[in-house]
Amino acid sequence: MSELRIYNSLHRQKEVFTSLTPGHVGMYVCGPTVSGESHLGHARPYITFDVVYRYLQHLGYKVRYVRNITDAGHFEEEGRAAEDKISKFATLEKLEPMELVQKYTNLFHWAMLQFGNLEPSIEPTATGHIIEQIEMIKTIMEKGYAYEVDGSVYFDVKKYAASYDYGILSGRVLEDMLETTRELEGQDDKQNKADFALWKKAPPEHIMRWPSPWGEGFPGWHIECSAMSSKYLGNQFDIHGGGMDLQFPHHECEIAQSEIAHGDMMARYWMHNNMITINGRKMGKAYGNTIKLTEMFTGDNPQLEKAYSPMTIRFFVLQTHYRSTLDFSNEALQGAEKGLQRLWAAYETLQKLSYNAAAGQPLNEELDKQVRQWCLECAEFMNDDFNTAKVLANLFETTSVVNSLKGGQIKMHEISETTFRLLQETWKTYLVDILGIRQETITGEDNKLDGVLKMLIEMRKEAKSRKDYATSDKIRNELLAIGVQLKDEKDGTVSYSLQ
Repeated sequence: MSELRIYNSLHRQKEVFTSLTPGHVGMYVCGPTVSGESHLGHARPYITFDVVYRYLQHLGYKVRYVRNITDAGHFEEEGRAAEDKISKFATLEKLEPMELVQKYTNLFHWAMLQFGNLEPSIEPTATGHIIEQIEMIKTIMEKGYAYEVDGSVYFDVKKYAASYDYGILSGRVLEDMLETTRELEGQDDKQNKADFALWKKAPPEHIMRWPSPWGEGFPGWHIECSAMSSKYLGNQFDIHGGGMDLQFPHHECEIAQSEIAHGDMMARYWMHNNMITINGRKMGKAYGNTIKLTEMFTGDNPQLEKAYSPMTIRFFVLQTHYRSTLDFSNEALQGAEKGLQRLWAAYETLQKLSYNAAAGQPLNEELDKQVRQWCLECAEFMNDDFNTAKVLANLFETTSVVNSLKGGQIKMHEISETTFRLLQETWKTYLVDILGIRQETITGEDNKLDGVLKMLIEMRKEAKSRKDYATSDKIRNELLAIGVQLKDEKDGTVSYSLQ
């Protein structure tokens, strides 16, 4: 069996994976900013790294998988001014910031459960690690690579770049960045345009604030991941993952501040999944082309022709290699839906078949060899930078064999019992255990999912309990519109049926 090779974004090539500690892997993946509901574009990294997590465990590694929740401090320095997304949307929704955070964290967890993703080993929050972030900032300042201006602290990128390779991950050149970086409103206190905030002074109207040596404020986005990853995985760990859009500035800044604070390149292997696009454009809130995950499951979006189940979406994502662009279309999702149905039917058929060939019957050596090759190649493909697309292609190749064994077109004796057992084991191992595909519980003929309906019903119940009758009635009308009949019981429970 070949060695696992990972495409390392740091060196722009595939490299043999060797963990820092034999038998153990530390993996950190940038989690969601819970200022709003996750959309289809967010599904890709968490499905991708769920498969990475599963495969490393399959190889026998004990994996500590850390995926954070950004519940404070995620502000972009690409707009007119630095702004904390949590504070912004909490104000818009008229909620306490932690109320907003809890709402969308719960919804994120629910969506991950629908996709069949395994829970991470540790899921730290930014607000739970303010002390660690402050201590790390203090260390960076003591070493002379950060400066304070009127309660805000900035990382000195120009000084860092004089001795270190700023741009090592993204390939960007500092001089070019200084020429093209826009002047931002409220950022005149920075010494250089490329400097980034480690800590921001909180203006009077800012809701989320913590005491610090520099006054009340809130952390920068980049410092959060550096502080949390080092706490739970050490100053250097094995794998750092995230979407390709995080390479710059987020991951580049993580590298810089971690190298100063700890003296090490924080991660040895950097993995980045590519984007989901719509008509060639990245899916994102800034482009107004996002499709929320609940909308994917219910079909309630003008860009959708129908509802798509979580397993269909998971299958759609895994049909393309994680480093390739994945373009959304209803045709592609409907094709994935049909492909998944065909594959799962073959899996169920295979698990029910038993080997019953009589002794002395002739073996079809060519067929036997081909089936074994298809099965054994699955490990080769996964070891080649987690190529799930090729694994699925090989499973599809064996589908006709499985169906022919069931129908009698291929006699059981034409393959050996060893090959038959290998075929059963390969399907169970790769389709279910590693790719995480599972049978779905679907109510109704048009993919209205039981889990989605229950979630909407619970949201309506919660709205009624806080006497938010406008929201309650809106949800009820939405349920009625998709054919759901509700019945409120005297004990407070709600039953439903589909027309």
